[in-house]
Amino acid sequence: MRTSFTWTVGIATLIAMGVLVACSNKYSSSNNGLLVVSTQNIPVMDTFSIDLNNGHTTQIYNANAPPPKGVPTAVVLNPAGTFAYVMVTQSSTVQGSATGIEAFPVASDGKLGTGTSTALNAATFGGATVPVIPVAMVMDSAGKFLFIADSQTNGAPGGVSVLSVGSGGALTEVSGSPFLLPAQNGGVTPSASAVAITSTLFPPEYAICSGNVPPTTENLYVTDSANYWVLNYSVSSAGALTFVSQNATGTVPSGVTVDPCNRFVYVSNSQPNNSVSAFTICNATSFPACPNPDYSLLPVSGSPYPVGNGPGPLMLDAYAAYLYVLDTQANQISAFRVGPTTGSLTPLSPPTISTNNGGVGGSSYPTSMAIRSDDSWMFVANSNGETVSEYAITPSSGALTPQGSVTTDPTPWGVAVK
Repeated sequence: MRTSFTWTVGIATLIAMGVLVACSNKYSSSNNGLLVVSTQNIPVMDTFSIDLNNGHTTQIYNANAPPPKGVPTAVVLNPAGTFAYVMVTQSSTVQGSATGIEAFPVASDGKLGTGTSTALNAATFGGATVPVIPVAMVMDSAGKFLFIADSQTNGAPGGVSVLSVGSGGALTEVSGSPFLLPAQNGGVTPSASAVAITSTLFPPEYAICSGNVPPTTENLYVTDSANYWVLNYSVSSAGALTFVSQNATGTVPSGVTVDPCNRFVYVSNSQPNNSVSAFTICNATSFPACPNPDYSLLPVSGSPYPVGNGPGPLMLDAYAAYLYVLDTQANQISAFRVGPTTGSLTPLSPPTISTNNGGVGGSSYPTSMAIRSDDSWMFVANSNGETVSEYAITPSSGALTPQGSVTTDPTPWGVAVK
């Protein structure tokens, strides 16, 4: 009788443990964060549930989700977190692959459904049709448009492909896309390297602009890595781009970001400058007032600011108080406090934090970063290995506290978080 009872208790314990494990693996869009990572060694998409109380992550196994139709790079989530958009490039190692954007629906359990591919329109230059090469992308705050930076190819200038987001997350390239970058007098063939868009939805709380009425129009900033410019375009209600102005940057601008309150633009300049250029946006709320509020840029006094080797992606926190720069060749993040009226940058203490998580040869080679909209967690993809570094953000100081790493499939490249 005792043996039977002991066996029964053991079985009950195992069942209870199974229930607990199953519950711990559950994802709820109302209670959990969602982390989406693209990986390249074996082109697949990984998703993870985030416990918002402690930042712990649990992998969501996408057993029934097909792999991307190409080698995946950048990833963005729409504002609702219901679609993951992935930039993919054609490769002989991926059967049936094609260059374009793939949209994966995100199910209520956090799993990705079957992706839908959208090819990008070719560019027309000099009477020839030239395929575009996408290198970076951004979605606007309302989730209406996807903007893709295209590098120069086969002698044709780079530009920006613009896709409108329709019902069911479907993508349609807007009329006139791709929009080619203008030629520069005495310059070389322009090549887009990064894109950033102004916001039409301000942070709901804690930011300096919270409570203010955001604009209804958008402006897009595009870096030209060949001629060292950042270009300003106005965006029509249909997504068409109209060139407005341009500003000089440092060498090989590789990243660009707009603060969530539409006050400042920051551009990362790669080697040999290894710096960040800071600009004030001329709009109706600029201080001091700009003579022409057309979202053109004015250099911030003291700019550019030094950072580590090979700065690439950069972004501000959700409350527009701190700037983080991914120093891709230094395996670190450079962190700054943003001057609320001037846009000046002051290094935090410590000014940098490592991304190295035991990559081969001691280098993590970080490629992308993402910050959750509640300003709680930052994630950095380390391409040299199988990890995404996680950091807790202290909103009052901007300090990053390492939380260990998330194990992924080999060669994580793009990362997005909701």
